[in-house]
Amino acid sequence: MNIEQSLKKAIQEALLALYQVEEEVILQPTKKDFEGNYTFVVFPLVKSLRKNPVELGNAIGQYLKDKNSFVSGFNVVQGFLNIVLDNGVWIDTLNAILADDSFGQLPSNGQSVMVEFSSPNTNKPLHLGHLRNNFLGESVSSILKAGGFEVIKTSLVNDRGIHICKSMLAYQKFGNNETPESLGMKGDHLVGKYYVEFDKAYKAEINQLVAEGKTEDEAKKIAPLMLEAQAMLQKWEQGDAEVMALWRKMNDWVFAGFNETYQKIGVSFDKVYYESNTYLLGKDLVEEGLASGVFFKKENGSTWIDLKEEGLDEKLVLRADGTSVYITQDLGTTDMKFNDFHNDKSIWVVGNEQDYHFQVLFAIMKRLGRSYADGCYHLSYGMVDLPSGKMKSREGTVVDADDLVAEMIETAAETTRERGKIDDFTKDEAENLFQMLALGALKYFLLKVEPKKRMLFNPAESIDFQGNTGPFIQYTHARICSILRKAEAMNVPVNNQVKNIDILKQESELIYLLNEYPTVIQKACNEYSPAVIANYVYELAKTFNQFYAEVSIMNETDADKQQFRLSLIKTVAQTISKSMSLLGVQVPTRM
Repeated sequence: MNIEQSLKKAIQEALLALYQVEEEVILQPTKKDFEGNYTFVVFPLVKSLRKNPVELGNAIGQYLKDKNSFVSGFNVVQGFLNIVLDNGVWIDTLNAILADDSFGQLPSNGQSVMVEFSSPNTNKPLHLGHLRNNFLGESVSSILKAGGFEVIKTSLVNDRGIHICKSMLAYQKFGNNETPESLGMKGDHLVGKYYVEFDKAYKAEINQLVAEGKTEDEAKKIAPLMLEAQAMLQKWEQGDAEVMALWRKMNDWVFAGFNETYQKIGVSFDKVYYESNTYLLGKDLVEEGLASGVFFKKENGSTWIDLKEEGLDEKLVLRADGTSVYITQDLGTTDMKFNDFHNDKSIWVVGNEQDYHFQVLFAIMKRLGRSYADGCYHLSYGMVDLPSGKMKSREGTVVDADDLVAEMIETAAETTRERGKIDDFTKDEAENLFQMLALGALKYFLLKVEPKKRMLFNPAESIDFQGNTGPFIQYTHARICSILRKAEAMNVPVNNQVKNIDILKQESELIYLLNEYPTVIQKACNEYSPAVIANYVYELAKTFNQFYAEVSIMNETDADKQQFRLSLIKTVAQTISKSMSLLGVQVPTRM
């Protein structure tokens, strides 16, 4: 049975029978200080029915108890009706969960969704901000799959433009034919090194020109390095053989580096798009929009759209010389992606500095009459700060993703060794555990915060084995697995069905949370928020640990109670594992 829906229906029947009132019923979990499982707040009815809240609560509670076998008792605290459900409800609920191998996987809704994320530039390695993006994209994709969607994961790689040419030019000038192999360096790190080198040399030229009497703005425009980078971009767009060869070589280095990072952090894509293949798209859509009156030309020949009706502004979509701007490319790419997969929904995981861009993109698509426009959604997320401040790629002050993961693994190793519980692990087992804990700490910390919020990442806090952290939840899973191994060693079977016995409040609290799991997945789907899953699994782990501290399992002498508790904690472990998997986090069976 769906406990909450059945109870809501029973309360609605009580209100109709007692007071001839039809009312939407909202329930909340009963506070731990009071007896009960669900609470119905009667205050909203006091004024309309002119009744005392305690009198109202008692009348409704008694009706529920008299008319419904699944309600065993109630109590009223001021205007709060706390409802106690019969033991059998919790036993039936646990048995239903035990019998459902796909518990938590919602049925197919027949809809497909594309999630585009990562979308890096090929002039630098991935950094901490990219990690939040990648973890969000991967997790939202998993949550949507669990929610019944068919999911396509894509990335649009920014592999062209002036920033790419800056790295290329710096390598050409200062690289001395270095390669990733000759330096023993990942390719994306090597290319990123020359992006920083360009910025240093460019700033030196600007300072020299300013010293010679130019303004800073003039100096930035006429600095020789910038002029050379712009010339290189023109050659690239003309297909110059030498420039294209260098571009391909350096891009290959970067892609190899990206793939190594993606593999380590557990991220993958079904299809990767490249801006070098899509940047000319969109011009046909501009012609289409001009013909239909969606766009208009200004006197200088440039093409625009007026989006004031949408609360936006006028937006340039094509320059006077016929060259495209960024929005032009995105129009074409969006059309191409829909034509490739015909998704019902499309989600872009992109930082909140692009909020306006996506408002414009979606507004234009609606004006162009694209059927998929209403299914477009920008999953906007806040930046990640460090205790030391904001990151800047061109100045070399970013927190590199590879370095951060390596540091987290080392910290996980030190913390785990200090606890002294892995002496019997092989070297491979220990290294796998350290990596699992490090990535668990990193992913959980970045995903437990609502995506829209800007956040401060604290590496030391994230790896703590206490509190709202990945390692705390991972340790809880390992603790349950340890109990189950002990039961197996003692030849105590763990059954897939439990008997109808009297259970404790600590046990009903766990079953209540387990029963909420499908609802939590649906909520996370609706809100595109891994934080909903993270907060749920933390509450489940915390509730289990309270239960474990207060209730005996292996020392329980009543065989039926012991069987019940073993089946219950096994289900808790499975639900922790499923929940953490939706966050991209593996859970160990030993720690």
